[in-house]
Amino acid sequence: MRIGKVIGRVTLSQSLAPLKGARWLIVSPHGREELQDVQRPDLPLSAEPSLVVFDNLGGGVGDTIGFVEGREAASPFNEPPPIDAINTALIDEIFYSPKR
Repeated sequence: MRIGKVIGRVTLSQSLAPLKGARWLIVSPHGREELQDVQRPDLPLSAEPSLVVFDNLGGGVGDTIGFVEGREAASPFNEPPPIDAINTALIDEIFYSPKR
């Protein structure tokens, strides 16, 4: 699982039947540098590219979420849909103190 901040939403005009009504979030993934200052509201975007994440937990812009990518993203579904990332956790707080 990776951690990221929701920076936007995606609205689709058409969708596959198994994904009708789904929510899609644009997420900026956090690296070690961002995790050190994750509580700052003015935290700049990650240097990593943003990605679109399937959301069925109700994440919103500004939330910190946990997400998985790749084959594991389709695991919760009976018939695996064509998604590459899924929201797996809504995170309230992060306590990160790396060894120096």
